[in-house]
Amino acid sequence: MLTMKKGIGDISLYAYHTHQCDPKRCTAKKLARFGLVRLCNTIKKLPSGAILLDPTAERAFSPADWGKAQKGLVVLDCSWEEVERVFPLLREKRMVRRALPFLLAANPVNYGKPFKLSSVEAFAAALYILGRKGRAEQILGKFSWGLGFLEFNRAPLEEYSKAISSAEVIEIQEGYM
Repeated sequence: MLTMKKGIGDISLYAYHTHQCDPKRCTAKKLARFGLVRLCNTIKKLPSGAILLDPTAERAFSPADWGKAQKGLVVLDCSWEEVERVFPLLREKRMVRRALPFLLAANPVNYGKPFKLSSVEAFAAALYILGRKGRAEQILGKFSWGLGFLEFNRAPLEEYSKAISSAEVIEIQEGYM
């Protein structure tokens, strides 16, 4: 069984891995090799009550989600072409769905594209918004381009991390779109 490296108050990270991406570019697989993420091949292995970072969710992720995030953060690790087919499967599991606010990807595949984040970028954004900036840097530091994500998005991430609610995150986001 995989033992994730966690400190006191850290949040467990899970990736529902569909084996659709290039294994050499898969950020979730690389994080799993370092013991930073638990890869799950079946929906049953995902924790109930965790936050599913779902770009189609109606509610924005915010610092107010800290309590729910204690059950874990979950990303869908699949091809962007398959997102609309695979996300409905995950909705069957009892998780809290949240959409990350407007951010630009820094990964080589989707560089500069809004909302098209890699798994590590999604995790890092959520951790940063929750005030776990050091942990966001830790996981992004495993990629040559990773810390560029924080530099690229520093201003909005700082603002999102100071928001009180999902509604306030949406207001901040409107200033960046």
